[in-house]
Amino acid sequence: MSIGMSLLAILEEAPTYGLRLKNEFEARTGTMWPLNVGQVYSTLGRLERDGLVRVLEHGSEAQKLYEITEAGLEQLRSWFDTPTQMLPPARDELVLKLVMAVGHEGVNLQDVIQAERRGAVELLQELTLLKRKGSLEKDLGWALLLDSLIFQTEARVRWLDDSEARLHRHGASSVPHEQPQQATSVQETGGVPR
Repeated sequence: MSIGMSLLAILEEAPTYGLRLKNEFEARTGTMWPLNVGQVYSTLGRLERDGLVRVLEHGSEAQKLYEITEAGLEQLRSWFDTPTQMLPPARDELVLKLVMAVGHEGVNLQDVIQAERRGAVELLQELTLLKRKGSLEKDLGWALLLDSLIFQTEARVRWLDDSEARLHRHGASSVPHEQPQQATSVQETGGVPR
């Protein structure tokens, strides 16, 4: 959904071709999230099917010039106006790795946490260097993306620190697996699963 909405946001500025949409998306995200041109065209196909974009003209070599429709503008406005849904959270490979490492024979959870922390700190250093090198005053979108990645990585390091502290409170580097009691809502967990 976010790729489609991003393409609509670019198309709102001016009609353009699929390859230019790909390039503009990557420029705005500092090439952090590269797009496959096939993904762009399949997304455009769905947007066209749903009446959110239309083909203005066919250019040379079967290129199509796309523009956003009124329905597309309404969908885009709704996307901008509606808060992003955070629950249920996406599957996070790191979280799954730690969950599955608990009590797994031959796996030292402390070592897994340390390796992940090293990787996260290295990424944080790379992102911070990018921020120092960049001309963020000129490109507000890139600055917002970079700050988001830095904050997410900092949060990941804090979570790993907390996981390690929890492991030490348990007094073992590999803890036997127990079936957790499931909470049925965010209110029951206070927003943070424990």
